[in-house]
Amino acid sequence: MLEQLKDKFGAAICPIVVPFEDTYVNLIEHKAYKYDDKGIAKEVPMPTDMGHRLEGLEVAMSEAVAETNEEFFEKYFAGEPFAREELIAGIHEGIKKGTVSPVFCGDSLSLQGIDLLLDDLVDLFVYPGEINGEIAKKADGDVVEIAYDETKPLAALVFKTVADPFVGKLSYFKVISGVMKPETQVYNARTGQTEKVGKLLLVRGKKQTDTDVVMAGDIGAVAKMTSPITGDTLCAVTNQIELEGLKFPEPCLSLAILAQAKGDEEKITQGLHRLMEEDPTFILENNVETHQQIVSGLGEMHLDVIISKLKAKFGVTVDLEAPKVAYRETIRKKVKVEGKHKKQTGGHGQFGHVWIEFEPGPQEELLFEEHVFGGSVPRNFFPAVEKGLRESTVRGVLAGFPVVNIKATLVDGSYHPVDSSEMSFKMAATLAFKAGIAQASPILLEPIGHLRALVPDPIMGDIIGDINKRRGRVLGMNPGEDSMQEIEAEVPMSEMSDFAVVMRSISQGRGSYSLKFERYEDAPPQISQKVISEAKHIVDEE
Repeated sequence: MLEQLKDKFGAAICPIVVPFEDTYVNLIEHKAYKYDDKGIAKEVPMPTDMGHRLEGLEVAMSEAVAETNEEFFEKYFAGEPFAREELIAGIHEGIKKGTVSPVFCGDSLSLQGIDLLLDDLVDLFVYPGEINGEIAKKADGDVVEIAYDETKPLAALVFKTVADPFVGKLSYFKVISGVMKPETQVYNARTGQTEKVGKLLLVRGKKQTDTDVVMAGDIGAVAKMTSPITGDTLCAVTNQIELEGLKFPEPCLSLAILAQAKGDEEKITQGLHRLMEEDPTFILENNVETHQQIVSGLGEMHLDVIISKLKAKFGVTVDLEAPKVAYRETIRKKVKVEGKHKKQTGGHGQFGHVWIEFEPGPQEELLFEEHVFGGSVPRNFFPAVEKGLRESTVRGVLAGFPVVNIKATLVDGSYHPVDSSEMSFKMAATLAFKAGIAQASPILLEPIGHLRALVPDPIMGDIIGDINKRRGRVLGMNPGEDSMQEIEAEVPMSEMSDFAVVMRSISQGRGSYSLKFERYEDAPPQISQKVISEAKHIVDEE
């Protein structure tokens, strides 16, 4: 494993604690330790049979230290060994500069080796005051650097939120400058509101300890503050700034969420909104067109974890399925049709009569015009005609999807001085729409997404092959860092429901992608026939 790290990251890899059989060897101290059944470390003689391996590990550590400054480099080049204090100083400086990557080993189950890691954290790692501050933006837009200084005004970043249905919301934060104390007013840079700080906690594993103060550079938690979410800046009211915050990957997999039990819809929505507070990498939205709740995350496993939390914390069970695709309909030729609504009952009847030309339009929304001469249709009925047409565009004649990019021109008609009304002309426009769209060569449009996939170079051909199978068009390839390739393509959204699973499988978890809606295009005949057939089947069942 260490050799693989050195192959990838070079001389920056610095082994500190390494395993040898059942022994843990600290290369800086040149000491070996064994752990008993109770997890207590005991110093033992250095293993004599490590041979050249020990020498090679010490050389790797010395190489990393030699890169930190010229004095150490000259000493290493001259073949002189580093003293313990020089090793500690060199590794500390390298970590500070980012040129040294220390490597430790341990057992997460028995906790063997963890005490060695903690001891070296004190000696080797950087204290907040030693490094540069964080970048922040003032209220006037100026960019400033906030130093880790407890004497300065308060500035803290909320980096994690835990939503608990019983305890409430717990916000984890890191204090950049100043001190955080209970019962003080803090300013939330995102909301622009002030809120009083509640009970402060220091968290060590599962143990929570009350505290009266959290100093600059420290991490703490505050309970039951309502406004902060992950990524928010909490600062002094007199020094309003906003820290650079956290950057989260964009969700790439979207699935429809269905309640297993009737009546759980409200609990599901409330629970998911609470979980969104602690995990900004997933999104919940209500698709008014397909009447589905869509939850989007970073992959199949991510969404499975969210569903598990929903059941464990809020007691609701749900299913996930591929979301419906929001297709569109439009027309390809110009037609002129008549719409007449005539109904005679006792008393006043209903009469509306229009001639309308339908043709492809320049914009997505309906473009309505009127070229009526001689008062064949009174002007006061024009709004009713337009309203009838706009309401009709919600549901097309092919598969019931919205109709886009059409132009409707009212050119003629007639009216009755007694029986004509706004409702009559609205109904006449609706009849004209249904007849006209059916005659104007209606077609189905499918949504096209812009795909950006970052994959390792050796599997680029496999990913491109999968994109082609999904009717995608590869636009180009750009070299990335660390032998990665970025693939740009346009792919039908209807073909991408399982792409996250395939991507993870082919790339062994090393690939990532983003998919954003780009535009609508004509759907191929076989896709149109399938969608129209499914839509008619649903209508027949209803």
